[in-house]
Amino acid sequence: MNPPGLSFEQAPPFSVPLRFFLTAPWFLVSAALLMLWQGPELFASRWLPATLALTHLLTLGFMAQVMLGALLQILPVVVGVVVPRPRLTAMLIHVPLTLGALALASAFLCGIPVWFQSALGLLGLGFSVALVAINRALWRAPVVNDTVIALRCALGALLVTVGLGLLLGGYFGWGLPLPVVAMTDLHAAWGLVGWTVLLVAGVAYQVVPMFQITPPYPQRLIRGFAPLMAAVLAVWSVLALSDWETAARLAGLALAVGVALFALTTLSLLTRRRRKIGDPTLGYWRTGMASLLAGALLWLSALLIPALAQAPQVEWLLGILLIFGFAVAVINGMLYKIVPFLAWFHLQAQLLRRAKVPNMKQLLPEARIRRQWWAYLAALLLLLAAVGYPSVFTYPAALALGVAGIGLGVNLSSVWRIYRQIIANP
Repeated sequence: MNPPGLSFEQAPPFSVPLRFFLTAPWFLVSAALLMLWQGPELFASRWLPATLALTHLLTLGFMAQVMLGALLQILPVVVGVVVPRPRLTAMLIHVPLTLGALALASAFLCGIPVWFQSALGLLGLGFSVALVAINRALWRAPVVNDTVIALRCALGALLVTVGLGLLLGGYFGWGLPLPVVAMTDLHAAWGLVGWTVLLVAGVAYQVVPMFQITPPYPQRLIRGFAPLMAAVLAVWSVLALSDWETAARLAGLALAVGVALFALTTLSLLTRRRRKIGDPTLGYWRTGMASLLAGALLWLSALLIPALAQAPQVEWLLGILLIFGFAVAVINGMLYKIVPFLAWFHLQAQLLRRAKVPNMKQLLPEARIRRQWWAYLAALLLLLAAVGYPSVFTYPAALALGVAGIGLGVNLSSVWRIYRQIIANP
């Protein structure tokens, strides 16, 4: 029996989202290796080539991999629309995105224009296929509910994020004359607030009540949250580019308040879970929302106290809280729900009661999830500590990040291995 509100009859083959999910953890490991190589100097500035490489290993290599793979799975199940030729579409997104993320990180590290040019070509191809295929499907949704609206807003924000990213890549690859600092801030805001927060919100409307057994999100919040945030983000962008500092600061305050409101609402729902039995993925959601709330409050403080915004530690703390504390945590937790469930579902469908199918806890024991959770939490705390004391905490943070990435990769691969064994020998 399918969970309420979901239809798995049109679900794509298991291999379509899985290729993204199995690739993503190893970008966390790559980020850890880069930290070990660069050492404490990495924390000197957000503008260092190694820092930019590290950021894009996390945002493109890990976050975008999972988010796009999840969308290919979510659209048929939650929205009721099918992405045409899912296997081919997935390949045309996954391969360029993976190679492009590696090429871009290498380009930042070596500074050679041809590497930026190659990265832009690959990433432009991957994201173009994703945006066209997913948007075409999303705008054919038979029912336009709050999740569909949030996903449409998130995809619009992704289009802006990718466009700004390609322009910035043109600066490095071809020397395009651009206001790099202002455009980088816009690129980060559209990627983290527009694309990531709105996509997580749209998915959370469904999965938090379903998997965590909470009350539903308040209708007053979910009805207008995504469109309002997207509109304010657009206004903020115009004001920031027009050098209207006071008005831009007010728009920024509105964005920070909106992000904080979503985080607080989700945390409140998680405290009202109807299931008293512990869930190993609950910690990821709580950590993700607490990090999002802390990031929003820090952003608010920087807007209200301009001197605070000049401190390089504030930029680092914001990046760690929003990227690793929020996005990576929520994605990590959702992977532990999505992958075992999809394996169980496809085994049920393919074997048709010809063999006993293991349940989700047998496919991925909770003890493994909890061990990887502790490695993730240690990495987050050590990264935050490294902002203040990089000489002391950089290497331990890198090691913890590597352990967390390996743990996630091994856990997800074990589900795939069990799935293949059962299919081969039912």
